Amino acid sequence: MSASTAGRASGEPLLAWIERGTAKRRQDDADFDDSSLEFRRLFSEVWGTFLLVLVAAGGGVVGALPVGADLTLAMKALAPGMMVMGIIFFMGTISGAHLNPAVTLAFAVRGNFPWIRVPGYIIAQIVGGILAAVFLNMAYGGILNGATEPGQGISDGTAVLTEAILTLGLVSVILGTAAGARNVGFNGAIAVGAYIGLVSVWGAPISGASMNPGRSFAPMLVGGNLDHYWVYLVGPIVGAMIAVAFEYILRGRATKAGAEAAQGTLDPDDPAAL
Repeated sequence: MSASTAGRASGEPLLAWIERGTAKRRQDDADFDDSSLEFRRLFSEVWGTFLLVLVAAGGGVVGALPVGADLTLAMKALAPGMMVMGIIFFMGTISGAHLNPAVTLAFAVRGNFPWIRVPGYIIAQIVGGILAAVFLNMAYGGILNGATEPGQGISDGTAVLTEAILTLGLVSVILGTAAGARNVGFNGAIAVGAYIGLVSVWGAPISGASMNPGRSFAPMLVGGNLDHYWVYLVGPIVGAMIAVAFEYILRGRATKAGAEAAQGTLDPDDPAAL
């Protein structure tokens, strides 16, 4: 039995029960506007995206070294999915664990995330990705080995179409699990991580299976080669916007649960919520 149900069952006056509920919502709104908490959210996006790019680009970088010769394509493809799963588990409740400009835009267009916070999240994601790319390049060199590029014999058109369809599926999974407040927790982490790992196995040879404009931008920028970047900007964003339209068809308007998943449930007075 929930606390609110228990309160009603014990004879709590209706008006007092309503006031208690609205007071909690007002406090949640105030917490979300608290600049100190926003710093935590932005830091978590920087740190989470750093870890994602470290693994996603690091597979290619280390794989090009003699010591990484045994890394297979399947290993490199599955690793980012496993990392995203872990990130959602440890910081999903803080920022929503977007880690991806396309995901942030999708949540905003869907109505789950305030537009005023979109620039901060995207900048945080780009910064985290660049820091990871700089680290990889300084430590091991050859950062472009970790960049996403169309496969041999694959045209930019085919690559952008692949990125669009892969991101359509990814954002559909994210929005779908978020609709029931499952993105912040076991179900969402498993679903999102598994999707990234599984589709990357076949998508990586075609386009690199980025599904993330930030993940692709960082190693390309640090490596000084943005020739194919438009593929990884246009494809994921188009796919994400189509996913938002599909989500509306499937579930209608945005839900409160979706907003909680997108924004996190950060509450400094409730350590268990963190």
